[in-house]
Amino acid sequence: MSPNQELLPIGIVAQRCGVSVATLRFYEERGLIASIRQDGHKRMYPRSMIRRVAFIKVAQRVGLSLDEITEALALLPHNRTPTAKDWRQLSVSWRSRIDEQIKTLQGLRDDLDSCIGCGCLSLGTCSLYNAGDRAAKFGTGARYLLGDESSPKG
Repeated sequence: MSPNQELLPIGIVAQRCGVSVATLRFYEERGLIASIRQDGHKRMYPRSMIRRVAFIKVAQRVGLSLDEITEALALLPHNRTPTAKDWRQLSVSWRSRIDEQIKTLQGLRDDLDSCIGCGCLSLGTCSLYNAGDRAAKFGTGARYLLGDESSPKG
């Protein structure tokens, strides 16, 4: 972090980001953001942490795990405020993961009213699409929705 950066108290950052102070502390414990301790050990955050928190919130909202977010943020520089180029490189590295998430969400939207291969056998059509829970051989969860080849719609 640059020594000339404007520092903001934890309460202001929490308010600006729309998260609780406890959430900021949690993110800091996970290494997602960093603070500087000042008088009385108060946490002060460089203004650049606001963008990191916004990124974390958006990534979580689209279903990415904190582990994935941590891995991505580790690509950003720690000794300076990330530039537009730094954020662009992170964005490019995530493109395929985000595309996969979009495909899954579209499949959920389009196929939720039919068999998704979950193995429940409780929908009237499951005996037609997934008789005897054939989807179980592919693993747990919504196998057809996840793109397994034996999908009745595939």
